[in-house]
Amino acid sequence: MKYAPRKVYIKENGSYAELSYMDFCRRREADRTYSDKLFIPVQGCLIEVVREQYTDFYRDKERWRYLQKLDAKNSLLSLDGFVDSEGNALDFIADETAGVEETVIHSMMLDRLNAALLLLSDDERALIRAIFFDGVSTKEIAKMENVDQSTVNRHKLKILAKLRKIMESRF
Repeated sequence: MKYAPRKVYIKENGSYAELSYMDFCRRREADRTYSDKLFIPVQGCLIEVVREQYTDFYRDKERWRYLQKLDAKNSLLSLDGFVDSEGNALDFIADETAGVEETVIHSMMLDRLNAALLLLSDDERALIRAIFFDGVSTKEIAKMENVDQSTVNRHKLKILAKLRKIMESRF
């Protein structure tokens, strides 16, 4: 033990008796049966225990040391390091939610896009909806329309240019 314990609790007549450390040392010098007694440290005191409790305590203590050594070796972090001085959990996880400005801008752009889509012809709107909203490939559209895929791609690019022009000029 690194320091002298405040108190020592020994079993006498089926219950614990409290002794100062000095009294315990005197009794141990006078009575050799005290050298056979087993003690574990608890909150600055020594408490007499039976062999099973003694071995459990030191086995757990050694396991804890081993795990700490492994943590240090593998650079693992303890969850104990994520609390402030008052024991409150600290928030170290980055907030990846969009900010208010980004949400507003996104919403405004969607409104602009919806308004611009209304200015397209029914065929143009159907093509854009199929490609960008329904996930239909240009190859599948070409097959359904019985035209070349390059024709569908050119048509798509023309519609996108038209949409861009509408959004830039009107809004």
